[in-house]
Amino acid sequence: MFLLLITSAVIYLALGDVREALILSVSVFVIMGITIFQERKTERALEALRDLSSPRALVIRDGEQKRVAGREVVRDDILILTEGDRVPADAVLFECNDLMVDESLLTGESVPVRKKAWDGMQSLTRPGGDDLPFVYSGTMLVQGRGVARVLATGPRTEFGKIGKALESVETDETFLQKRSGALIRNFAAIGLSLCALVVLLYGITRGDWIGGFLGGIALAMSLLPEEIPVVLTVFLALGAWRMSRRQVLTRRMPAIETLGSATVLCVDKTGTLTLNRMSASRIFVGGQFHDLDINTPGSLPKQFHEAVRFALLASETNPFDPMEKAFKELGDRYLDQVEGERPWSLVHEYSLSPELLALSHVWKSPTDEAYIVATKGAPEAIAELCHFDLAQRKQLSLNTDTMATDGLRVLAIAKSHFQGTAWPNSQHDFDFEFLGLIGLSDPIRPSVPPALRGCYSAGIKVVMITGDYPSTARAIARKIGLKPGAEVVSGIEIEQMPNAELRRRIPGINIFARVLPEQKLNLVEAFKANGEIVAMTGDGVNDAPALKAAHIGIAMGGRGTDVAREAASLVLLDDDFATIVEAVRSGRRIFDNLQKAMAFIFAIHVPIAGLALIPLVLHWPLILSPVHIVFLELIIDPACSIAFEAEPEEAGIMNRPPRDPHEPLFGRNRILFSLFQGIGVLLTVLLILGLAVHLGQDAAYVRAQTFTTLVAGILGLIFANRSWSQSMISTLGSPNKALWWVVGGAIAFLVSVLYVPYLREVFRFAALPPAELAICLGAGLLSVVWFDIVKVARSRGARTT
Repeated sequence: MFLLLITSAVIYLALGDVREALILSVSVFVIMGITIFQERKTERALEALRDLSSPRALVIRDGEQKRVAGREVVRDDILILTEGDRVPADAVLFECNDLMVDESLLTGESVPVRKKAWDGMQSLTRPGGDDLPFVYSGTMLVQGRGVARVLATGPRTEFGKIGKALESVETDETFLQKRSGALIRNFAAIGLSLCALVVLLYGITRGDWIGGFLGGIALAMSLLPEEIPVVLTVFLALGAWRMSRRQVLTRRMPAIETLGSATVLCVDKTGTLTLNRMSASRIFVGGQFHDLDINTPGSLPKQFHEAVRFALLASETNPFDPMEKAFKELGDRYLDQVEGERPWSLVHEYSLSPELLALSHVWKSPTDEAYIVATKGAPEAIAELCHFDLAQRKQLSLNTDTMATDGLRVLAIAKSHFQGTAWPNSQHDFDFEFLGLIGLSDPIRPSVPPALRGCYSAGIKVVMITGDYPSTARAIARKIGLKPGAEVVSGIEIEQMPNAELRRRIPGINIFARVLPEQKLNLVEAFKANGEIVAMTGDGVNDAPALKAAHIGIAMGGRGTDVAREAASLVLLDDDFATIVEAVRSGRRIFDNLQKAMAFIFAIHVPIAGLALIPLVLHWPLILSPVHIVFLELIIDPACSIAFEAEPEEAGIMNRPPRDPHEPLFGRNRILFSLFQGIGVLLTVLLILGLAVHLGQDAAYVRAQTFTTLVAGILGLIFANRSWSQSMISTLGSPNKALWWVVGGAIAFLVSVLYVPYLREVFRFAALPPAELAICLGAGLLSVVWFDIVKVARSRGARTT
């Protein structure tokens, strides 16, 4: 388009028509200004997204833990590093527990390396090797946790030095860019071919080769849909930015298109459906239950103290996890100073594993040679460690179900003693004594029940996945209003079930309990094999495969690991289930508006191309020259890239089934329907043009009438495509400031070129009397009324159905 405008300006200048050349040159700068404005708006949106998508870092500043963007980390910041985090800067460890780091990004070695705390002697070295006290920017923690002080950031890190080599690498175009680019190249080839044909016809039949060149250029400009890449860029970037304001970070743009097609939403219970603010609510010891009330602490009977004490010893000393915090609060509230203090030193840890859902801390007393072992975990795991017989396991299961039925998350507590210094390889080698059960409550989010109803009205199946007991899962499902499925399936059943059997049973299941993160991948693959479009939430390192395999992977921004965030398409900044539903709503709105803009683009090029070609063939006055096309572009570009992008969502957008995922962005049926819209405007404009020619009016008068009708038709197409379900009159009440700026600007421009003498001469128009102006405007608007009739008829048909 830019090259065609420059060519036209050069031709006018060669003809000595300085005024036309000047107008076209100014229009080039105006269009450049609009393009720069759109690009800056897009870049600002993308910059905001880049700020949000920067890796998060947990730092201690002013004595408080704060989560900041990784690029805001500075020298001497204190980092808290946990399993699954990506290290934001080069740092030295002064505290670590079983810390293993994947440094393959820097060293190429796939085996994680072991870390130890700094002894005050070593200096910063290159990555690689075990038992070093340094962690490096860009590496990933695969096990344990630690506290470190930042030594280097940005280009001064080992990762930053490598990054210098990437400055000259160019990014490939996306599939969407390539597809739209190919479409435009095809239209450009057709336009330039017709341009050459018009030049030949005009030159041979009329002997006016210069006029033929200008007419041919106008035809080529009318056929070139250069708005498409602008629309795609602006819609996706601003759409992602708008979603970020609703606490949803888009890491992969195709996810926006896929959101409207989601049929199954698999969500974690803890932290997504619940507030992830755990508190101990009930204790079971020696056959007795005792309810706790956080609002009225009171006193705890003595027989329950030992279970609380060992639960505290089996927890982190500086807890970050909500469950660990709940145990610390329990100990602080009910244990006296002697019981609550930790006179021992932690000498060994046994971590949680998929094979044994229990963890143990080994403590050394300063006055005794013996060690004490504090353990907490899943009741069945503790029963295994305590070597329960069948009767004991059955009784434990009954007590656990009693607590789980009230929606409590139940953990069992046990203790053991150990003599010696050679630690057993497994927790099974200790002789454990069962102490009791502790039930933790986690209130559901108030926003979940209405959001869940919104999912059901939108035709989306919601599946709850939890590591809790089936009884706990059912209790939470009742509270949030989850539709009851035929059964509740456990993780063990998923593991043992053949893929074909899982595919057969999964449509009737919406609760999966006692599920390990690794088993989420099985669920994703089963749903996908059944033809579902799957959205899956996750937050841990082991959730990454499922997040990547899902059509829409959704990571938790608050409690999630960097591994999960990098594997996901979307990141929830507030970890709220209701935000996922808002993301679906936003995705549907973006896709709807993108289709409206594309429909408008295809429709509007039909009458413009027709007016550029048909008058040449019928020997009518030439209506459109490059300067007229430029004027029209000043309406079309902002309309399709700004006005339609700002269009509010359709009524009932969440009351319709998910979009067919195989439906293309601009499919054949929609293109044909758009072409019919354009043909309707073209026929109306040709009718006005034919009547004016038949009545023998001069060329300037004919041109003014035809152009005015065309502008009115363009405005009519804008209003007609605002909604494909409501009439134009109904949409007038929908707020859209950008639309009214475009419409107001178009009317002001039209009045100027018709009634300002200088501009009227440039456009070769004649001033229209008010009555004829009204007729032309009315005819242009009426050219799209048939589309309103079709919309009303379709809406009535849908209501009848």
